[in-house]
Amino acid sequence: MPSANALIAFETAARHGSFTLAAQELSTSQPAVSRQIGRLENWLSVRLFERTRAGVTLTDAGERFRDGVSAGLAAIHRGATEAAGLSDAEELIIACSHEASHFFILPRYDALRRALGEDICVHVLTYHHHHRQSLPSNLAADIRLAWSTAGAAPEDSVMLHEEAVRPVCSPAYAAEHARTFAGPVAGWSGLTFLDLSRSDQGWASWQDWFAVAGRPAGTLRHLSLDSYTHVLEAAAAGHGIALGWRHFVDRFLDAGTLVGLGEGFVEFDSALYGLLTGKGRRKPLARRCLAFFNQHGNRDASRQQLS
Repeated sequence: MPSANALIAFETAARHGSFTLAAQELSTSQPAVSRQIGRLENWLSVRLFERTRAGVTLTDAGERFRDGVSAGLAAIHRGATEAAGLSDAEELIIACSHEASHFFILPRYDALRRALGEDICVHVLTYHHHHRQSLPSNLAADIRLAWSTAGAAPEDSVMLHEEAVRPVCSPAYAAEHARTFAGPVAGWSGLTFLDLSRSDQGWASWQDWFAVAGRPAGTLRHLSLDSYTHVLEAAAAGHGIALGWRHFVDRFLDAGTLVGLGEGFVEFDSALYGLLTGKGRRKPLARRCLAFFNQHGNRDASRQQLS
């Protein structure tokens, strides 16, 4: 990247159409502005200005570069303004997978804001699940959400809800294959099984469910997708059956977008946990947030059991 001073000199000269006026605005000399822009042109290997006795005008390359530089400097200005606005406000950062963000946090986001206070800035930092092992304990976040087995759950963590799954599909797909679904799982080999392309998710897979409910005979047809959101969208669109996690698919089942298959949810020795990072342990706000998640996760679990 070129220096910030060079970019600012270029943007100012492009705006004024003059190195002299740019120097006056920047409280420097005209030769200094000319040198900064000369270094930029050498770095880009292209002329940015046509220089005449009447002044300077942008070349085609200069106009293209000006658009990018102007947008970049405007973004930096917005970021600085927003950062300055946070000086008197408390901030909470939650790190989790895309799935936990979409299906666990967002449905509770408004209630979380009310519980913590409207002046609290809550940010959700999402990461790909296969990067979870490389996340340091003193992560920039205050709270981390992750799946873990009961015996491997980190100390100082709180279980938000236990893992339970069942196959789900669209009503149309269920009607189309009603005879198959009425029989044992051994006869499900003609179906399409929607799955995540990423392995080692820390949660149950089709193989885990087959080990409990039975395995279809023959070769299975899988459709692998990179996001659990896309898996559920594909199921709702009638492309096959997906494993639905309790508390992640409840609203789809309630709305009738998806229907449950089999004998109900199968429970596994795994759960979604909330963990305070090294930074979060020193922050009362993070403990309040974790207590909120614990309360609402358990409340949802109790409602599901009663229903």
